[in-house]
Amino acid sequence: MKKNLLFLALLFFLPLFGHAQTEDELKEEINSLKKDIANLRYRFDHLDKGVDDLMWYNKVGDVAFIDKLEITGPPPKVIKNPTGQGAKNPVKFKTYLFIPKNIDAGKKYPLLVLPHGGVHSNFNTFYAHIIRELMAQEYIVVAAEYRGSTGYGKRFYEKIDYGGLEIEDVKASRDFVIENYDMVDSNRVGILGWSHGGLISLMSVFEHPKSYKVAYAGVPVSDLVARMGYKTQRYRDLYEAEFHIGKSASDDVAEYKKRSPAWQAHKLQTPLLIHTNTNDEDVNVLEVEHLIQALKAEGKKFEYKIYQDIPGGHTFNRIDAKFAREVRLEVYDFLAGYLKPSKAFKNLRELEKAAYGF
Repeated sequence: MKKNLLFLALLFFLPLFGHAQTEDELKEEINSLKKDIANLRYRFDHLDKGVDDLMWYNKVGDVAFIDKLEITGPPPKVIKNPTGQGAKNPVKFKTYLFIPKNIDAGKKYPLLVLPHGGVHSNFNTFYAHIIRELMAQEYIVVAAEYRGSTGYGKRFYEKIDYGGLEIEDVKASRDFVIENYDMVDSNRVGILGWSHGGLISLMSVFEHPKSYKVAYAGVPVSDLVARMGYKTQRYRDLYEAEFHIGKSASDDVAEYKKRSPAWQAHKLQTPLLIHTNTNDEDVNVLEVEHLIQALKAEGKKFEYKIYQDIPGGHTFNRIDAKFAREVRLEVYDFLAGYLKPSKAFKNLRELEKAAYGF
């Protein structure tokens, strides 16, 4: 099959070469074409991101001032050409800012930090209903497109540092908003995230306990060592890539443990709520169970719920089903107990009106 495809490719491209080519020249040409095709993904990601950015104004522009800021995080840990001009500069990245339209700029409001999920992904309008719900409660929200996020080209994609410096990028977005927007109450800052965003929420409060008053982690990636065991090699390749960790978990268990919340449970000092679902098809419940067991073993105070086979799997409380809305209300009640938003939801009806307009 592969030989037939190669033959057809040669028949198609040979007239374009303009002259007879050796086998080595043909191989070089084919490899170059493969590289060009592979790089197209970054252009498509960029296009997709641009379209989705426009959708934000359509979906939440009636209730929020929306800005996309460019700020900086720490320099990369590994610099390929350390003597190059600007090689050790901080990493520039984008971050979204949502401010409720009806607030009084002379008053103080709580800030929620909302890191997106995914090994390589981005903050997109999948979260539109959640943003509407947070705007209605008069939270200010910042959502960092930390290093490794998609939609910003190959170089930024390859700056990924999963469970590493991305935590500092998220912290930098938090700090920037506090330093530049007087209406933000620096004493009322929380963080919430799902999946890999849940991992970031956990690691953020572990590494910066004084920076966050409360945290929520939904279906969080919790144990990378276990995760590498039940995922496919194709998934493991994302971490073993030269521009990322560069090694397998079996080659360097300590490095994977360092990036795993379940192995950092002793650091918890912040009020925390954890949710997981037994039929999660992405983050196996065993990871979150390990995290819960580790926190208990360390004598930490926290809250959690293990939901049993709730429809929606990994996104069970982010979708638009009634049960998902009910669980989100539980999350907001927990956060409000510490952040005291001026318009905390009193019931499910208020949440539904904020998110869906009726």
